[in-house]
Amino acid sequence: MLDKIFRINHDCFRLEGEVTIYTDPFHLPEGLPKADLVLISHEHFDHCSPEDLAKVAKDDTVYLATEACREQIKGDLRVVKPGDKLEVKGVAVEAVPAYNTDKHFHPKDAGHVGYVFELGGKRIYFAGDTDRIPEMKDIQADIALLPVSGTYVMTAEQAVEAARDVGAEVTIPMNY
Repeated sequence: MLDKIFRINHDCFRLEGEVTIYTDPFHLPEGLPKADLVLISHEHFDHCSPEDLAKVAKDDTVYLATEACREQIKGDLRVVKPGDKLEVKGVAVEAVPAYNTDKHFHPKDAGHVGYVFELGGKRIYFAGDTDRIPEMKDIQADIALLPVSGTYVMTAEQAVEAARDVGAEVTIPMNY
């Protein structure tokens, strides 16, 4: 069951269900529930923050992240790249591409990722830092967490089209 989704800030969400999942923890307050699983999209400081990871870590927390994050993460790290599919703590997770099409901040060849995962019977797409990309047409999700600032990622208008691409019933903006 997907009990709740909390937007904490930037690209950071806490999703509570059978397990507690965080996405890209950054500038976390103290005292948050601990993570079973942390999904990290790429190595930039506002997505892979060792100080913030420590705030939600417990002995058996599992981290999914790209190879570029390896040096910053202590604990059970599972390195992923676009196209990888795995199951962690009973959660099916797929790493999907995340990149810019008309900016240089997140090049496709860097291998940054977003994630599609299932929690409580809902397919959730956490896009990471990305523009609207052709691969989104192959993603189906009930809930989409999409960036909208337009500076380093897609615009709000492009995010509307991305939400249509993935067929999301609910879209929650981030990275604004």
